[in-house]
Amino acid sequence: MNLKEEIQNYIPFNEQEEADKKLMLYYLNTFDDCLTRENKIAHFTSSGFIVNKTRDKVLFIYHNIYNSWAWTGGHADGEEDLLQVAIREAKEETGIEEVNPVTEKLFALDILPVSSHIKKGKFVSSHVHLNATYLLEADDDKIVRPKLDENKAVNWLPIDHLEEYVSEKHMLSVYDKVIEKLKKLPNCEIHF
Repeated sequence: MNLKEEIQNYIPFNEQEEADKKLMLYYLNTFDDCLTRENKIAHFTSSGFIVNKTRDKVLFIYHNIYNSWAWTGGHADGEEDLLQVAIREAKEETGIEEVNPVTEKLFALDILPVSSHIKKGKFVSSHVHLNATYLLEADDDKIVRPKLDENKAVNWLPIDHLEEYVSEKHMLSVYDKVIEKLKKLPNCEIHF
């Protein structure tokens, strides 16, 4: 299934996702470069919301640019299989070797604002990320390590206390939505 079909088949969780789904499909139908950073206004990214087996912790990185604890993820950079992007980025950014999808289906859709910043010595203008989120799982007893050019630290955080760690306040509603959706999964027992 290609990205356009995956988004078309996605059932939005709420009104925000319904609106973002429509805009993402518009971008896919209108721009041939929205899978790359060549589109300076909006381009696709993929994030991994990595939970442990008991679902009481989430593996987050301390992001160098945003100076906040955040999920893993990265730019599509031309790749249409955003699940594979999420898995690759999760491994690269945390050092964890085994990360598996809880479900291979798209788990959340969000259009996320990105403020202007300096990356690798170059100015990057404000833009938005057309973000696809995937629910991933890893063992919380495995060794983790930061990818120092992107993050300062990696840690398992208590899933029910993310507001104590995340300084990007606009992201808390995104994480809360993912956690709310996680709780509604069949056969998903969350221990907190």
